[in-house]
Amino acid sequence: MESTAYKVYGMDCADEIAILKRELSPLKGVRDLSFDLLNGKMTVTYEGAEVSSDLLMLTVRRTGMRVEPYSEVPATEKDSSLASRWGRTILTSVSGSFLLLGMLSHAQIAGVSSALGEAGLVPDVVKLLYGISAITGAWFVIPKGYFALKRLRPDMNLLMVVAVAGAISIGEWAEAASVAFLFAVSLSLESWSISRARRAVAALMKLSPTRARVISESGNEELVDAEKVTVGARIVVKPGEKIPLDGKVVAGMSTVNQAPITGESMPVEKKVGDGVYAGTINEDGAIEVVTSKTASQSKISQIIKLVQEAQSRRAPSEQWVEKFAQYYTPAIMLLAVLVALVPPLLGGEWEKWIYEALVLLVIACPCALVLSTPVSIVAALAAAAKRGVLIKGGVFVELPSQLRVLALDKTGTLTKGRPAVEEIVPLSGHSEEELLTIATAIELRSEHPLAKSIVQYSQGRGIKAAPVENYQAIKGKGASATLNGQAVWIGSHRYLEERGDETPEMHATLETLSAGGRSVVVIGEEGHVCGFIALADEVREDSRIAIKELKKAGIERIVMLTGDNLPTANAIAAATGVDEVRAELLPEDKVKAIEELVAKYQNVGMVGDGVNDAPALARSTMGIAMGVMGSDAALETADVALMQDDLRALPWLIEHSRRTLKVIRQNIFASIGVKVVFLGLTFLGTASLWAAIVADMGVSLAVVANALRLLKPAGTKV
Repeated sequence: MESTAYKVYGMDCADEIAILKRELSPLKGVRDLSFDLLNGKMTVTYEGAEVSSDLLMLTVRRTGMRVEPYSEVPATEKDSSLASRWGRTILTSVSGSFLLLGMLSHAQIAGVSSALGEAGLVPDVVKLLYGISAITGAWFVIPKGYFALKRLRPDMNLLMVVAVAGAISIGEWAEAASVAFLFAVSLSLESWSISRARRAVAALMKLSPTRARVISESGNEELVDAEKVTVGARIVVKPGEKIPLDGKVVAGMSTVNQAPITGESMPVEKKVGDGVYAGTINEDGAIEVVTSKTASQSKISQIIKLVQEAQSRRAPSEQWVEKFAQYYTPAIMLLAVLVALVPPLLGGEWEKWIYEALVLLVIACPCALVLSTPVSIVAALAAAAKRGVLIKGGVFVELPSQLRVLALDKTGTLTKGRPAVEEIVPLSGHSEEELLTIATAIELRSEHPLAKSIVQYSQGRGIKAAPVENYQAIKGKGASATLNGQAVWIGSHRYLEERGDETPEMHATLETLSAGGRSVVVIGEEGHVCGFIALADEVREDSRIAIKELKKAGIERIVMLTGDNLPTANAIAAATGVDEVRAELLPEDKVKAIEELVAKYQNVGMVGDGVNDAPALARSTMGIAMGVMGSDAALETADVALMQDDLRALPWLIEHSRRTLKVIRQNIFASIGVKVVFLGLTFLGTASLWAAIVADMGVSLAVVANALRLLKPAGTKV
């Protein structure tokens, strides 16, 4: 058994996957086919002498796609094939533009009524405009239709080509151009969704520095490409820099912001022996790190692979169009052949029944059906955008109505993602104002997140920062200075213990204040402790309300997934009403948790904002990013972005999805109903193309008007 990977250029959607499956699966010796749309990768598992790599590539080329052995390339590299996203977009735009020009010219030259008259009344210049629209719209469909015909395996592509050609042959140029343009739009949207997934991976790749400061054997520092740094190398990371590789601290002390990887709300102290991750941010001290993994094995690289795998598993390789076309297309084409042959053989007129067969093909082409659903989707997307909810494509409009469970990240989702002062405990006769005055005077010079929060809190209470002298940062511990001639200091619980100023009573108070994951800052003067300031990640005001509304909307269970510690997670869960807590999770743990929930509940939504949430967002049924606070990777990976960071938009989104589905069902029923009526009239020999077009246009206008009702406020009945 052998597996070989290939790069397939032009494999941008489920349609190409269906074609490849259809051509490669019957080959003797082929045992398995897997596809990675994100990277245009196809993996074939085969055995036996009957099949070879040359035969596999030759079979792929016969479908009109270009193929070569797969090699790892950057995720940002653009597909150079003609079927690239930009090629589709440009040709679709050209098709739509010439269709519009044709309609305007037709109306101006021959009058609107001419469009519903005989084919001969269509001016040549209008035919040219419609023809260009039809050809550019069907540009990527024609080769697929040709190969389907050549292989005698009719599919939707062949039906579209025959319908367009049939409409032109009986003089209905506008219908031909419309069918081609609408089908091109649907293909472009699917290709765009794959491109968005590729951008998500590119955003992740930008997190990790491309160069590392390596200490050579001679002791000199040298900038080296991160990809060339081997395991065991000694690197230096200065304050404010991103850590380029996973490793262990061997010298120095600092605090590291690990939120991009683990989701922890507070910076973590790092000392000798502690591990660090690539992509995290070193804050206030220089450290030396011995690398434990290469760039391709780092935690951020694992996250990238997780996103790719999750996107691939969720790739639309089994969309309903593929299954629908397997039965619908051969059936319609067989009916058209029967209509063209049987009546004349029984004494009917050949010209009449060939015309009726072409009418059948044009009527059967799902033009009105294709129009009705996208208009509903566009209206739903527009209404959501006005509400501050960015839905990234029509496929994600219906998903919210199906969700049974929501998994929520903590930091930046249920909380604001920044520490806030929660409690002040003055000691030794000091007041809160005195304690804040000392703390603010020292912290004004620090860039630490806790320091910024204390300064902001003090300024909100009208406390002005007094000037200090002899300021000195104590790496990984705190800072000291002279205020009004008095030596003052600020630091952590550990720093207090090192100074030897802690009493049993203070220790008990600090342990109590630290409960629930709060960070405690100690303030002191020479000879005594002035007091404590406790800070914690601030819960969003709308979190509890949103969770109550979500449960009313039918969400069965709400689960918190966080990289933070369990006490902190439990405290936030108690404050917001979350049903279940899973804490201290790395990105792969979050993905595993989502997979468990999906296996149990099927439809699971994930809400997050950080890079560490990106794989889980991709693996869930529907990923939702907190837009303003969210990282680029989370925003690109998610299917929906809440641009106002308002969790109360989630229950609104669920209700909006249900309204949209109701409208879509109404539109589909109306569109199919008209098809059924005119198919029946065709078999009776009484259908006329102009009547079918008038009816189809009438239904189209009706479904458009129905869809536009989605733009009304959510309380409006639909």
